Amino acid sequence: MGRPDKSKAKKRGIRRFFSWKKLLGTFFVCCLLAMGALYVVYLLVPVPSANAEATMQSNIYKYSNGKILARTGEINREIVGLEKIPEKVQKAFVAAENKSFYRDNGVDIKGTTRAAWSTLTGKGKQGGSTITQQYVKNYYLSQDQTATRKLKEMVIAIKVDRKSTKSEILAGYMNTSYYGRSSYGIQAAARSYYGVDATQLTTAQGAYLASLLQAPNQYDWTSASTTGRKLVEDRWNYVLDNMVGEGWLSPAERAGMKFPVPQKPKPAPGMEGQTGYIVEAANQELMRQGVSEEDIKAGGWTITLNIDEKKQKDLVKAVDKQLEAKLDRKGDKKQATVQAGATSVDPKTGAVVAMYGGIGATEHWTSNATRRDYQPASTFKPIVLASAVDNHAVTQDGRQIGLGTVYDGNSRRPVVGSDIPFAPENEDDDDYGPVTVQKATNSSINSVYAQMIVDVSPAKAKKTALALGLKDGKDFPESPAISLGTMGASTMDMAGAYATLDNHGEKVTPTLVKTASHRDRTVDPVKAIGEQVISREAADTATQAMTGVVRNGSGFRAAGDYEAAGKTGTSENNRSAWFVGYTPELVTAVGLFGEDAKGNQVTLTDTINQGRANGGRTPAEIWGDYTERALNGGSDASFDLETDGAAPDGTLPDPTATTDAPTEEPTEEPTTASPDPTAPPTSTATTPPQSTRPPVTSPPEPTEEPTTDEPSPPPSIEPPDIGIDPGQGSDGNRPGQ
Repeated sequence: MGRPDKSKAKKRGIRRFFSWKKLLGTFFVCCLLAMGALYVVYLLVPVPSANAEATMQSNIYKYSNGKILARTGEINREIVGLEKIPEKVQKAFVAAENKSFYRDNGVDIKGTTRAAWSTLTGKGKQGGSTITQQYVKNYYLSQDQTATRKLKEMVIAIKVDRKSTKSEILAGYMNTSYYGRSSYGIQAAARSYYGVDATQLTTAQGAYLASLLQAPNQYDWTSASTTGRKLVEDRWNYVLDNMVGEGWLSPAERAGMKFPVPQKPKPAPGMEGQTGYIVEAANQELMRQGVSEEDIKAGGWTITLNIDEKKQKDLVKAVDKQLEAKLDRKGDKKQATVQAGATSVDPKTGAVVAMYGGIGATEHWTSNATRRDYQPASTFKPIVLASAVDNHAVTQDGRQIGLGTVYDGNSRRPVVGSDIPFAPENEDDDDYGPVTVQKATNSSINSVYAQMIVDVSPAKAKKTALALGLKDGKDFPESPAISLGTMGASTMDMAGAYATLDNHGEKVTPTLVKTASHRDRTVDPVKAIGEQVISREAADTATQAMTGVVRNGSGFRAAGDYEAAGKTGTSENNRSAWFVGYTPELVTAVGLFGEDAKGNQVTLTDTINQGRANGGRTPAEIWGDYTERALNGGSDASFDLETDGAAPDGTLPDPTATTDAPTEEPTEEPTTASPDPTAPPTSTATTPPQSTRPPVTSPPEPTEEPTTDEPSPPPSIEPPDIGIDPGQGSDGNRPGQ
């Protein structure tokens, strides 16, 4: 016998461990184990909740003309439904990133394996993900490029593909992707690169935006290098060629396309200037409509405002010219205390067409347009008159109250018929003697309106004020002092109240938000025009009275080439000064407020001008400047008034004339016998004996400063001293002030 072949024996020993059958078996076992492991991973890896950034959106605030006023939120994103994106734009994204999207199960095994291997072996980070995987990465996971994250991405993508439609996945991908220029989502990108909504994108523009996703910053045409521009144009051509290859675009249409050069980037509007005030006021209005603060912060709202872009600019220009240009805020601490606020409303619709909140929301956050911590002063007087007419109130001696009703206009005259003593001082302690209500309105005579509110009753006057839109509070007691506007009110409150007067007594609620929509809901706008809250006669009588204020009285600086009605107001200690007025088309409330650096109320005296900063000065000048601009120089519109027919000029009837003689006063006004000159004033609520006074007439049309009659006090009547502070409730208004 021969010896055994040692080499063959050795081979048989090796084969014993590495036969092809064993290797194949091992391979299958490993595959089974891998599949089992993947299945276990599939079971163990849940579809997580969306990451915070994926659901964050910005809120878009627009002017009434659709132009964007502001965009808020940390993430510049506005989610839109796929149905709002043109179909060929959708196909451009599929052609750019994942041609097999509509056929695959959410995962590209080859591409994902290749990308993972490159990452593990240190050859660099690679893509290879499907649209579904990229959506999963954007919406559910982080942007980290790790093997673990890639595995999760793949598993979750399979699950998402099984439970979601392709349309839902594509919409999610287009809404969560980053396009550069701080733009997240197709809507923000469309606006940033082409200044249009996603609904208006062309196929060529959509192909460019789809191309951007590969390298957003490098491919931004306006800032790209020559190489970057070539690369993105090549990418754009690649996308369109793929669309032709998939049958989504005809060759003829493709041949006619030119590269759509995007617009230069524009900075997103911030909160500086008036923008912050307007946005905050709009948010507050939405919250009153039931939208929570959390909902607003989460974003995704498109809010179209009633703000008219031109009128808004007109208002800012008027304040800048009539106030800011005259102040030295940095060099004069006293002048720096002057704050301005204004609200302008369309009385036919209730739309807030312009708003001025202060020098700038980033410098003075509290909005002077909506704050209610300052007194409206004598701008409240027309509300007292409207209440008197609406309630058919009479004087203490039974005379119907109207524009021709005569009152005692002497300073510090104690009111009659009130349990609460009150004897306000007129501006500069002036005595006017017997005056009509019209004259008392023109010259803002405190003593007359203090008596009038007693005649109508403070409770009824307050009820009228609340019906017109003023707000109740601890500073709104039912007392004679409220005749001088001692409660708190905002320029928006006063604009609403006067708009209701302008609208013949039909309630007008100033409304800032025109429409507010979210992809999940819409908000019904405020009902701006309501029911009749006071009679037309009452509203129109107040309007007629205030036309005299502009023509012949303290508001003459507001006059222009338009018919206007308005009222001045200056609060106690001159902490606020107002002019609130309107034309048939526009109602505007302007206020000046004294506020120091610590937020304390301070006097306006010796700030914008020497002495009192009265409502008839700067506020009326701002009002007039703005109104002229807003009405494009003027208007032929006139008030259509229905009143009791009383003469609006404040002229008293001649006491010596016979009853047959014609007068300018209403013929239905009752006359009373002159009281005993020696009787105390508490026995009458009307006037001192007319025989002791010459007739009082309204001032002539003012040139620079209007003049007033200043008859001497009647020698037979001296108001008793009842312990009232002489300065209490001083209006601070006189003709020309």
